[in-house]
Amino acid sequence: MVNDVSTNKDVVSRFYDEVFIRHDMSRIDDYMRDDYIQHNGDCPQGKAGFLDFFATIFAAVPDFSYTLKKMVADGDMVVTYSTTTGTHTGGEWLGQTATGNKLEFDVVDIFRLQDGKIAEHWDVADTFTFFSQLGIVHDRKM
Repeated sequence: MVNDVSTNKDVVSRFYDEVFIRHDMSRIDDYMRDDYIQHNGDCPQGKAGFLDFFATIFAAVPDFSYTLKKMVADGDMVVTYSTTTGTHTGGEWLGQTATGNKLEFDVVDIFRLQDGKIAEHWDVADTFTFFSQLGIVHDRKM
């Protein structure tokens, strides 16, 4: 399949909607290659690692959601800028019992698509804000 920019953007948009908005991972094979490569050290490798990682997140933050603010594509690459929101109500996560804390932080995701599926992923997230909101770190003045 040719790396068509509009097709690649459509794949990522549908992936966001089904996985990150509706928490439906039943069609992950439609969106992600079996040899998926993850460049985030916090998330285990491969499709199975992705599924386990987000199952844990969705259990801890049942209202987890992404608000897509911008999507740009060039060839086989799709870059998104979004805001992640949710509430930590679902039990222990990252060493914290359910805090009830609201989470809202920005994320940039970079996807490489191959043959119409996500083949690789990189991300940059505002983890300081995330960990502060979760109560793991506290604001410190520099």
